[in-house]
Amino acid sequence: MAPFGRMMTAMITPMAADGAVDYDGAARLATYLVDDMRNEGLVVNGTTGEAPTTTDEEKERLVRVVLEAVGDRAKVVAGVGTNVTAHTIELARQAQNAGAHGLLVVTPYYSKPAQNALTAHFTAVADSTDLPIIIYDIPGRSGSPVRTETLVHLATHPNIIGVKDAKDDIGGTSHVMAATDLVYYSGTDMLNLPLLSIGACGFISVVGHVVGDRLLEMISAFEAGRTEDARRIHMEVLRVYDGIFRNQGVVMAKAAMDLLGLPGGPVRLPLLPASEAERMQLLDDLAAGGVKIP
Repeated sequence: MAPFGRMMTAMITPMAADGAVDYDGAARLATYLVDDMRNEGLVVNGTTGEAPTTTDEEKERLVRVVLEAVGDRAKVVAGVGTNVTAHTIELARQAQNAGAHGLLVVTPYYSKPAQNALTAHFTAVADSTDLPIIIYDIPGRSGSPVRTETLVHLATHPNIIGVKDAKDDIGGTSHVMAATDLVYYSGTDMLNLPLLSIGACGFISVVGHVVGDRLLEMISAFEAGRTEDARRIHMEVLRVYDGIFRNQGVVMAKAAMDLLGLPGGPVRLPLLPASEAERMQLLDDLAAGGVKIP
């Protein structure tokens, strides 16, 4: 039911003070996320990994480093989506050659393709690889939703197996679930529990950096029919959701890692790191959500 595990974190890309990728830090962070935060899978080179600002060479090395660190006990999915179909295909083949277990392909951003153009894009990428693909549907960033009828059509491709859903349209998602066998991962942390209730198999989370173990507990409680326990966990981590998304998720997730003494480091422009006021607010939010700060 969950091809890459139920609890997955969209992993940041740790960086050194000079902005270079910290590959040793990436291995350490991946190990922490799997062993301590109980993630069953990780997404590398997604938006939270600052994929728009990392090079193809950096992306490939990150996949290999994370696979070496945790690939024997967690699935590693590579983000390969861009707004250039040919480049996305290159990244998909690169990730496959590096050993990734699957691919995350975001809707082409800025270009705002029509629905038939989206179908052509995703089909071309799926035709180019043997790896299973999750479509990342996030119109708030891409500018274009993948509509219900488009997802139903794309579900007929054998390599397209699921959706990371950040469209925040539970009605539309329900219709796709009813009409296809696509697996759904929640891509909006605040909607993790509601999406479980309509059939999502798990989460691809940003707050999994700090409460992945509790989110896995939420999933397990829901699966066992202990819905009140799942609801309790949802309520307990609300302040964590608030804290991580007061600015861009990657900005605040890196700030959280720094506060916890874990690899994080700066972000690359056009993003800026969290301000001191944002870091202090984040401390309060994490503490209110039960995260222990050293």
